[in-house]
Amino acid sequence: MSDCEGSPMDDSGSAASSMEVTDRIASLEQRVQMQEDEIQLLKSALADVVRRLNLSEEQQAVGARRGPTKARPMIATLPLRPTVNNGTVLPKKGTLPSPSGSGSRKDGGAAANKSTVRRTSSNEHVGTLTRRDSGDSKGNRTRAGSTGSSSSSKRSDSKQRDPVFNAGMRRVTHCKEEGYVKMYLKGRPVTMFMPKDQVDSYCLESRGELPSNKLKLDWVYGYRGRDCRSNLYLLPTGETVYFIASVVVLFNVDERLQRHYTGHTDDIKCLAVHPDKITIATGQVAGTSSDGKQLAPHVRVWDSVSLNTLHVLGAGFFDRGLVCLAFSKSNGGNTLCVVDDSNDHVLSVWDWQREDRLAEAKCSNESVFAADFHPTDSNVIVTCGKSHLYFWTLEKGGTLAKKQGLFEKQEKPKFVLCVNFAENGDTITGDSSGNILVWGKGTNRIGHAIQGAHEGSIFAVCMLRNGTLVSGGKDRRLVSWDGSYQQIQTVEVPEAFGPIRTIAEGRGETVLIGTTKNFVLLGSLDGEFVPITQGHTDELWGLAVHPWKSQFLTCGYDRQVCLWDSSTHQLIWTKSLEDTAQSAGFHPSGAVVAIGTQTGRWQVLDTDSKDLVTVHTDGNEQLSVMRYGPDGNFLAIGSHDNYIYIYAVAENGRKYSRVGKCSGHSSFITHLDWSVDSQYLVSNSGDYEILYWIPSVCKQVVSAETTRDIDWATYTCTLGFQAFGLWPDGSDGTDINAACRSNGRSLLATGDDFGKVHLFSYPCSQFRAPGHVYGGHSSHVTNVTFLFDDSYLVSTGGKDMSIVQWRIV
Repeated sequence: MSDCEGSPMDDSGSAASSMEVTDRIASLEQRVQMQEDEIQLLKSALADVVRRLNLSEEQQAVGARRGPTKARPMIATLPLRPTVNNGTVLPKKGTLPSPSGSGSRKDGGAAANKSTVRRTSSNEHVGTLTRRDSGDSKGNRTRAGSTGSSSSSKRSDSKQRDPVFNAGMRRVTHCKEEGYVKMYLKGRPVTMFMPKDQVDSYCLESRGELPSNKLKLDWVYGYRGRDCRSNLYLLPTGETVYFIASVVVLFNVDERLQRHYTGHTDDIKCLAVHPDKITIATGQVAGTSSDGKQLAPHVRVWDSVSLNTLHVLGAGFFDRGLVCLAFSKSNGGNTLCVVDDSNDHVLSVWDWQREDRLAEAKCSNESVFAADFHPTDSNVIVTCGKSHLYFWTLEKGGTLAKKQGLFEKQEKPKFVLCVNFAENGDTITGDSSGNILVWGKGTNRIGHAIQGAHEGSIFAVCMLRNGTLVSGGKDRRLVSWDGSYQQIQTVEVPEAFGPIRTIAEGRGETVLIGTTKNFVLLGSLDGEFVPITQGHTDELWGLAVHPWKSQFLTCGYDRQVCLWDSSTHQLIWTKSLEDTAQSAGFHPSGAVVAIGTQTGRWQVLDTDSKDLVTVHTDGNEQLSVMRYGPDGNFLAIGSHDNYIYIYAVAENGRKYSRVGKCSGHSSFITHLDWSVDSQYLVSNSGDYEILYWIPSVCKQVVSAETTRDIDWATYTCTLGFQAFGLWPDGSDGTDINAACRSNGRSLLATGDDFGKVHLFSYPCSQFRAPGHVYGGHSSHVTNVTFLFDDSYLVSTGGKDMSIVQWRIV
């Protein structure tokens, strides 16, 4: 691996310069996804037609043998559907469901109840949800029509037909006679039966109520050091300021308190502190709101004491996002320089108090890593990046004149990665060749060079108050240099913390370090460094809460399993896995926790010691859900191979024996919940099926009369009568990633694709249910869950790698 910025962990300049390619790939992926959705819809419709034809033929055959009979009412006995144990594999996602197999179990598994299927339209009450905005690319896909509408041709034209899903609206039907509500997601009918005691009283038009509780941001775990620079500072208040996702964190290490600036709507990528040490500027990327509106990249200038926004700059001017920010030093910090993430990486200078752009120029078509004002001349700006170092002069008339740094006899590095200034005004740079170069004040020529200052890339140089220069980089070494650029001492950061990304001066003799593995470290130049903030380094999906302690566990694609204490906001332990992790679930005793991976392997860890208890493998696809029964005697594992694997559990979660697998879904498993008595299991799948099971025998329950009144120990399924009100207008069925009912059964929280956490009242069984909405994440919210005592809600961001803890107030 080369020493330059070319490796993924080093966040290479080439990665930054490939933004345009990434955008194109994302656009193509979106188009492919749209086409796949349409194909899946057509396949589903065809399968439904074939199913109905087979059903009709069966009825005609029965009628011919027995003569005409009346449809029998639904009985309350428990029909069982045996699982497939002869090696037959049901169709996976994207394949055509068999007319006699899983395809006949659509509409909540009620196909066995033929009278229900045939009588729906004459008794259904229709409510129409009209979308407020059609800007969302997912919502704009053309729908081919509902699979539930084909049977309407058999009915009289005078009768009301099943609703057909149309782009721009979502219809919900209520059949009072049968006691169910039906909605359509991506053209697929989803039938949800209500409890018997609500059949007579339920009204589709009734309005739900806002929850009496709200969420208050309590703590944000994590730091964005992997691909951002110069984003760590110490304020006079004693707070360390940094960012992750769309939140700026002000962390008082001594008092273990956090404050948060939450004015941003998407990923924050850069941060600058004004010379007054109070005013802060932060820049964010472009984004898309939940209603499809484009969110422009911009800079927010705000007060770190009051957390009030003072100014917003550049909305409509910047492209894609912001990569560098810096306040001027010598003129009272009146100007701000900004570099955006456009192809030309435009450098602009602003009078931020007047929100006036003073000048702009194309900086480079290559990646730009740093920009800063000269400390004694507010008209001079230095920028550096891939294959360049530029000295800019702001001239009268609003023009920026550029001089390129001349390397002359010095071999030109591939990347100039960081810039700072000496007390005498010299410019100091660190590069991918491991060299520190000193450029004479007012010149673009090298005055001094420290060859091989580091082994590999130098990511940060910091000038301390006492005139000591500190450098750090890929080799994890923190090196201090005197005024003559002679090495004083070296400290090596442990490998577990990762290469040094940024350096900031702390209190007294202390130094703050941000690393590429998303640690913030505190220490001294002659001592050890300890982490004060840490988090995950890759996409985050797994989340589980301890059944009786204020602890929660997270795991993700970085192969790390982390157990956290929600009361102290500190990491209890972390463990590395061989595989990328996808899901987690605690045993009811709290003694062990099961971790599901993306390879089909799952393992059980001792909660106290983090020791491995056992390892098993089921299939070779990702395991999306790990859920123990309330009595602790069974473990259900939802897989992307469409099966639910059931294990008998003994010895307090330390012994496992496979019972079998539940077969019936025609797509991957997304959510699972157990009944209070541990006798039943409900599952959701990627094609919006709701199926019910007796897990002890791995058999499906198809009687709605049996399942409608089951008391569920948890409610994490996003499809179900008690939760269908959480779906927003125009949703395509993939917008909601996670849901969780509070243990007190009064609240329902969800996480969506737009970085939002929602809080509803439970039950949430009225469409368009009102709820509170909270930002903070900048990526899809992959999971939400309440702590055992409902004191906090924890949410995880996907690609933003953040963990957010919310207080219930």
